[in-house]
Amino acid sequence: MTTPSSDRRTLEQRYAANVHDKVRLYAAKYPKDSDERNTYGGMAHKLPVLIRTAGLMQALHFASTRKKEDKPNPVGDLVRDLAAVLDTNADALLARTREASVPEYMHLTRQVLAVLVWFKRFAQSILDVDGSEQTDDRANEGAQP
Repeated sequence: MTTPSSDRRTLEQRYAANVHDKVRLYAAKYPKDSDERNTYGGMAHKLPVLIRTAGLMQALHFASTRKKEDKPNPVGDLVRDLAAVLDTNADALLARTREASVPEYMHLTRQVLAVLVWFKRFAQSILDVDGSEQTDDRANEGAQP
């Protein structure tokens, strides 16, 4: 891996490359048309809307709690992957949303939305999940946090 000062790619290029790797690994882990892939890809489409309507902190906390016992957690996986692209972990990202000043919160919201654009694009091209498809009902329960 290169250091940030020697990386001549744009921020968008770095986001795209990192998200591509995350989504490709997720696709390799679960078969096509699996509930996990559909839920992960579906939330990649829905999370930006949820952030714009409910706010970053509420949306990410809501998404991070979408888990059923003894089952994979695709929505939590998306939050984890999103945090990794931003060079942090999910817990630290959630903490940042709770503790940030207003300017920091606004900047973080823009960063998260910029990364989610790439998750949405790669959900369509790699996972073959279109935003109009119905996702797993567990991810849709109580869509308003």
